[in-house]
Parts: sequence; structure tokens; C-alpha cells
Amino acid sequence: MVTLDVATKHGKGKPNKRWALAFAIIYSARALFSLLDQKEKKKEKENTRKLLLPKRNSFVLIDVEAPEAAFSSIDEAALAAIVKEKNLDRLLRQLGGTEGVASALKTHVRNGISTTSTGTVHDVALRRKAFGSNTYQRPPTKSLMEGFKDITLLILLLCAGLSLGLGIKEHGLKEGWYDGGGIFVAVFLTICLSAVSNMNQNRQLEKLFMVNSNTIKVNVVRDGKPQQIPIFDIVAGDVVFLNTGDQVPADGLLFDGHQVQVDESSLTCWEGVSTTDCIQVKSNRNPFLLFGSKVVAAGDDARMLVTSVGMNTTWGTMMTHIIEETPLQARLNKFASSIAKPGLAVLSFLIVVALLVRYFTGNTENEKGNQEFVGSSTKAGDMVNSMVRIIAVAVTIGQLAIPEGLSWAVAVILAYSGNRMIADKVIVRKRSACETMGSATTICILSTPNQMKVKKFWLGQDPIGEDPNSSSIATNVLNLIKQGVALNTTGSVYRGTSGSNTEFCGSPSEKAILSWASLKHGMDMEKFKQKYTILLVEAFNSEKKRSGVSIRRSTSTKDEDRTIHVHWKGAAEIILAMCSSYYDVSGRMREMDGNERRIFEKKIEDMTASSLRCLALAHVQIPDQEGHQLKEDGLALIVLVGLEDSCRSEVRKAVDDCQKAGMDVKMITGDNVFAAREIATECGILRPDDQDMNDTEAVIEGEVFRNYTPEERLEKVEEIRVMARSSSCDKLLIVQCLKEKCHVVAVTGGGTNDVQALKEANIGLCMGTQAPQMAKESSDIIILDDNFASIPRVLGWGRCVYNNIQKIIQLQLTVNIAALITNIVEAASAREITFTVLKLLWVNLIIDTLEALALATEQPTKELLMEKPPPVMSRTTTQAQPLITNIMWRNILFQASYQVVALLILQFSGESIFHVNEREKDTMILTTSVLCQVFNLVNVRRLEKKNVFKDIHKNKLFLGIIGMTIILQMVVVEFLKKFTDTESLSPGQWGACLGIAVLSWPIGWVVKCIPVSDKPFVPHW
Repeated sequence: MVTLDVATKHGKGKPNKRWALAFAIIYSARALFSLLDQKEKKKEKENTRKLLLPKRNSFVLIDVEAPEAAFSSIDEAALAAIVKEKNLDRLLRQLGGTEGVASALKTHVRNGISTTSTGTVHDVALRRKAFGSNTYQRPPTKSLMEGFKDITLLILLLCAGLSLGLGIKEHGLKEGWYDGGGIFVAVFLTICLSAVSNMNQNRQLEKLFMVNSNTIKVNVVRDGKPQQIPIFDIVAGDVVFLNTGDQVPADGLLFDGHQVQVDESSLTCWEGVSTTDCIQVKSNRNPFLLFGSKVVAAGDDARMLVTSVGMNTTWGTMMTHIIEETPLQARLNKFASSIAKPGLAVLSFLIVVALLVRYFTGNTENEKGNQEFVGSSTKAGDMVNSMVRIIAVAVTIGQLAIPEGLSWAVAVILAYSGNRMIADKVIVRKRSACETMGSATTICILSTPNQMKVKKFWLGQDPIGEDPNSSSIATNVLNLIKQGVALNTTGSVYRGTSGSNTEFCGSPSEKAILSWASLKHGMDMEKFKQKYTILLVEAFNSEKKRSGVSIRRSTSTKDEDRTIHVHWKGAAEIILAMCSSYYDVSGRMREMDGNERRIFEKKIEDMTASSLRCLALAHVQIPDQEGHQLKEDGLALIVLVGLEDSCRSEVRKAVDDCQKAGMDVKMITGDNVFAAREIATECGILRPDDQDMNDTEAVIEGEVFRNYTPEERLEKVEEIRVMARSSSCDKLLIVQCLKEKCHVVAVTGGGTNDVQALKEANIGLCMGTQAPQMAKESSDIIILDDNFASIPRVLGWGRCVYNNIQKIIQLQLTVNIAALITNIVEAASAREITFTVLKLLWVNLIIDTLEALALATEQPTKELLMEKPPPVMSRTTTQAQPLITNIMWRNILFQASYQVVALLILQFSGESIFHVNEREKDTMILTTSVLCQVFNLVNVRRLEKKNVFKDIHKNKLFLGIIGMTIILQMVVVEFLKKFTDTESLSPGQWGACLGIAVLSWPIGWVVKCIPVSDKPFVPHW
């Protein structure tokens, strides 16, 4: 116990009374906190007792384990590494195989994890705490305190502190807190507005994230009961059921399941290496399953043990390597830092030297008009105050060199534009993608932007009409068609409750085949799945262009019914090469000789020449003892199917708009060269009168491009218009080559195989809400209506955002340069500077925010879309093209020069010209500067065009913000004059300020008649 021994010699004195009062306050506070602490501990102890000592068994004590202690027998990091590296030796030797891992994770092989209480912590929560959650860790939301880490704002706070101290010292608390307090309020308001913007953005993304998370369900077993849970609720130790077509929900190990095959092409794709072959996963040889892989084949008993979730998985590791900074962001950061360093260092130093020379030579006066420095007669305290004031002025002038509101203004433009794009069925996951899309030079279409349907099909050598009658097809052939379509597919069919609404999922060709078999021929997919058992599966991949399956009737016991049926489906020319016979229209099997084979090849060529994608179905029966592998020869051709890849009307127009906008459109598809060429021609990517139409390098196969040397790829990549027979590796490779050639690449896709390319591209555009979660997470923009016509709209918004950012840069640099030069001249003369820190914050933050919002309301125009992409990087060198163009520099210099002349005339001759006092003159300078910025806002609507008033009447919000800005300036001048150190102006003085400012319009018109050089004035900006 601590005792305060207070002397009582002067017990009745005033100091002792203060000590006694202090003692009483401290002792009472200690006692109060002690009582509260004891009460809290007692309450906590009671709650713990209730948890640990249930009423039924009050004598039982449970030892509560920490999450780390509960799974102390296994190292989570080591386990994750073993699964990622697929190290079977370490798995068996160190962990005892899959069963050993299950034991360490306290998972029952059949019953899964237990959801009953383990001590005082729920088992699922315990696992989530120990191993993490199955979610992608998004960048943390910026807190309010993050704003105080900005060096510029810290300098402003320093200025505020100096101003507050000097003001109170010279004018007292009642009058002296205005300047410093105003700066504190302005800085705090800026930080709060930035925090609110970040919070709103994260809330929107979180809302989208939660919607997606609730749509993906995973089948697991817990407490011995199968159940469905959201994919993000999975924890380490869960036992998950895997079915064909599923996405592996986490990293793990295969428990049970024969002939499980997965496609890892979205995860394991490196330059020059093709991994499109499906991987056989076996519980005793290769049990490793990676998050994001697609299950292309799995029996009914396939189950996996989850070992790692979320950021600890292979996919989580990949997501951490995404580069968030966009090309424009990098240039903005470089631009701001290039201005800040000389602004704060060089200018501040020079101003300090100049002001010190003026002070010590006796050229400065105090408020009473007396000389501040009078040699040895000057008091030390007054000298220190003068030094502090000089430093504050120097920092203020240096601060003028930094465009304070630029980052905030850009954030306003991006936020507003992102919200407006939602009306166009576009969700922007990363706001920076708006401006990056405006810089896009190349767009790669990874999936054919069309709708497929069965146009023709042949039974034997007889063509069947577009709308065939099922009764005209032999029963045995029709049954084989239904078998092959229903069981040899990765697609699915969902029928509505009323039976009238049917939804088909899968690739475009899968949906077309499923729709044809279901709607035209009455195929019931679920009945076939119940009637037959799938034995072996070879999934379709982009290299072999085929898929196969072996099946057997599920309920039969007769020897003749245990016959195994092998079905193959794929590219017609590949399947035909595997066949030695065919079924004719009557259902009889006929041998295929050389002449008949040539007839079938000719039919395939004719359908391909007619822009039809040609597929074939084949079948063979084999005895039970030969069912250990899929038979690949001696097949019987069932049917040839021609799929019409019809070009939607909006697709050709969208491609044409993109090309007119200066973008290079490339199609990367899995079709063969002939079909890809026809589709590209129909969509407008290739044109009949184009010299590239017959160029062998304009249309190539993915394998050819893959086999080029790195130098050859870079040389030829810009000439490629269509890439056929492409794999996921080829898609990734062409994006990497284009980026290396300094293109800004946009990629459209929506499949699992598109994930790598979407993530690698500068802008990933995910088509449709039905796309896999991996594709959505890898993209920057999600197009909800799956409509390719939305691409030009997104491009238009991107160009608009980029253009608006350039406008706000021009606007802010103009006012900063004008104020900077004005303050330097004033500081070098015997006058007080007009633009104090508080006034600068008003102009740079508040006014700029309103003007940024006004510019953000500018809508994309056809004229803007038709302009060439803004240059980001030179395609022949590694030098960045300037963010501020020569046209912008011309406008900035002339407008800033006019403002400097006008403001300096007001400063040095304003009192005599307008017959005003000094406070009224300073107020006129501030008002003129703000109004010049308002009228210059109209000038920057068109950076190059002379007619800046075109369509201005259509943007009511723009005009409203201009009016609001003028009203706010009037409020500041007329009603907050004590706070802002201004003076009320007469109508004539307001008219004079307005007349000076409105002259910026004719000056802007004349300046735009002056030609500029193509060579950048300032190459680095």
C-alpha cells in the first residue's frame, strides 16, 4: 500500500490545502477504480464458474485448452507446406499419412469434426482461431489514425500548433485561437472525409462479398451428419464431399474416392509449361488437393480432409502477390513526391533565408507599425516569436507547392464514377480499375462472346433437320445419345419446380448440347445418373480436345447387364480418328472404310466452313474385365453435331466501338483455327478487307505461340488477332507478353481456366454473376448482365475518369502555382502573405472537393470514347509518357500567369484602385482567387476544345455545384469574417472580383488557339 505523508507544519496554509485536495482526489479515484475492478473480476469469475461448473455436474472441472494447445501435436505451417509441395514422403514419414493428420486434427474419418463444446470454446471456433478462417484477407480498412501518418498533414498540424501558440500569446485565448484552431478543424475534417470514403468503399465490397459467400454451398459431414454450409464456414479438420464439377474449397487430402481427377490449370501454370492435363488424385499415392482446383471426375464416395484454409492455402498465397498499384496510381505518386520534395525543402529554405535577411536588416514591422528588430534593444522573447513566425510562413509557402486536395479529389472522382457504373450493371471491385480501364490499349476476349445452339447433326451419312423428331431416330441410337450427353459432361441441368423453367450450366458448348438433348429429345439427366454408375472419367482439356467416361448399370446383377459402356465426346476430327465403325439412321452399326471416312471428314470440313463448331459422340461396349481403362480405339461413331456460334447483334457493335476507340481486340479461344477464324470474322475482329485476314501470324494456335522463343513471342504478339486451340497457360502467356510490350491489358473471362489471365491483366473483367468465385476474386470489375456490350461502356467510363483526373490536376496546379508565386513575391517584399495556411486549406481542400465532385458528374461521351487511349507507357521504350500533357501545361501556365498578375496588382495597388483598407484588399484577393478557380472549372471541361459550354446545360449537378461554391465563398466572407480573418465586401467590390475572374474565359479561348509541340515539356510528369 502506498501512503502519502503530507507535512502538517503549515496545515492551515494554501499550499497544504491543495496537497490535501490532490490527495483526496487521487485516493478517491484509486478506491473507485479498485471497487470497479473487483466487481468486474467477481463478475468474470462468476461467469467462468457457471461455464466450468454446470448445475447438473457441479463437481466436474474441465481444463480449458488454448487453441494452440488443443492442436499441439501438429504444426500448421509445416502441414500447409507439405500439401502445397505435394510431398508424399514427408506426409507419410512425419505425419503418418492422411489418417495421422486426421488424428492430429481430432477429426473422425467417418463422422467428421464434432460441433459440441470442447471445454469453454466451441470446436469450430477453436479451429478457426487456431488455423484461420476460409476467407481471402482483404486489405485492412484505413482507420481514422491512418490519416495522421501523412507527412503533409503532420506538417500542417505543426503549422497549426505554431499558429495557435503565437495567436494566443499575442491576442489572448479569446481572439488568438482562430487561425490555429481553424487549421486543426480543416485537417481533422479532411481526415474524417477520407475515412468515411474508405469505409463506404469497403462496405460495398463486403456486401458483394457476403452475397457471393452465401451462394456457394459445400457438402460436409459434422457429428456424423451430412450438411451444407457456406464455403467460407469451412474449418481445418472438416470432411468435405467432392462431386464432379465442384471447386475444391480448401487445401486438403483425399480420404476416399477412386479415380478422382482435378484440373489445376488455374493454379499451376508457368511460362512454357502446360499443365492442362487433369491430375489423378489417389488416397495412397497422390492425395493432395489444392484450393481452387476443379473436380472433373469423382465417384460418389469422394471425400477430402481439409488441412489449410483461407490465406494459408495455395490460392491464398497467390492472392497475396497481387500488385494493387495501377499505372496511373504509380504516376500520381511519382508526380506528388516530385513536387513535395522541392516544395518543402528548397522553397522553404530560400524563404527562411529571405525573411531572416529582411528581419535582421530592420525591414519588417509589427502590427503597431514599429520596426521589429532594433539591434540589441530587441527582447529575446520577441526575437524567438519572430523566428517562429518566419518558420511558419516558410512552411506555409512550401506547402503551397504541394497539391493538397489532389489525392482527395481523385478519390471523389473514382468513388462517384464507381457508384454511377452500378446503373450500367457493372460492379467495380477496385475503384482504381476505373482509371486503369481508361488507359487500356488491348483487350483479350478469353471466351467466345456468343450464344451457341445445335444447328445441324448427322446420323451416319444422313443429315437430320434443325428441329428433328425424336421418333425418327432409332431407339438404341437415341438412348446412346442421351447416355453420352448426360453422363459425359461437366455441365448440369436445373429444372424449376413447375417443370417449365430449365437452367443449363457449363461451358457454352456444354450448355448447347445439354439444351439440345433435354429440350429436343427429352433427356432426363438425373434419371441417367441414378441408373448408371460412373467408373472412369477422362476430363476434357484444351490440348486433347476430348472427354471420356465409362459407365455400368447400377442395379443390374445379370452378366449381360454388367457390360461397360465407354462414351467419348470432343472435337469431331479427333473422335473420328478413334472410330472404326458408325451407326446409321436405322440404328445398325456399319464398318467404316477409307472411302466412308473421307466422306465424314468432308462433312466436318463443310460444317466448319459454315462457321459451325463440329463435335462428335462415339461409343463402344467392353466386357467387365477390361474396365480398368478407357478404350480409345475401335469406337462406333454415333453422331456428328454442328454448333452454331451465333454472334449476338450487340457483340459486333461492341467490338467495332472498341476498335474505333483505339483498342486492339484479340480473341483467345479453344476452337480450332477454321472455326475461330469464322467467329472472329463474324464478330468483326477480323474483316474480309483486312490484310491480316490471310496472314498466318494473325491467326495461330496456342501451341505454336507457346513453342516460340521468348524473343519471338515479343516480336509477334502484337500481330496476333486470334489464338485458337489455346490453353489457360497460353492465355496467361499472351497477357504477360503484351504487358512486357508496355500495353495496358484488359481481359474478359468467366471460367476457372481464365483465373490466371484475369489476375495477371491490368484490368480483369469477369463476365456474369454465375462465374466461379475464383474468377470474381481475381477480377477488378464484374459485369453483371454477362453482356459484351457493357465493355465499351466500361471503357467509356474509364476514359471519362482518366480525363476528369487530368482536369482536376490542371485546375489545382493552376491555383497552386498562382498562389505560390504570389506568396513568394509578397514574402520577398515588405508585406504580409495573403494566403495563410487556413485560407490555403479552404482553397485546396474544401473548394477542390466540390470542384472534383462537379467534374465527376461529367458523363462519358461518344467523342471521348473515340479518342486514342491515354498514353501510359511508350511501346518502344521503357520511359513513361507524361501524365500532364503539353496542352495541359499550356493551359496551366497562361491561366496561372493571368491569376498571378491580377492578384499582385490587387496586392500592391488594390487599396488605391478600389479605395479599400488592407483587410478588404486581402479579402478581395482571396475571393478573386476562388472565383478564378470557379470560372476556370468551366474552362477545364474541355482540355482542347474551345467551346467549353457545350452540353453544360444538361449537367444540372455541375451548375449546382458551381453555384454552391460561390455561395460558400460568400458565407465565408460575409458571416465567418472573424474566423477567417476577412472583411465584408460591398456589391461593387464583389462585382470587381467577379469581373477579374470571368476574364479567364476569353483568355482560355485565345490560349487554345496556340499550337503546342508533340515533344513533352516535362517528360517525367
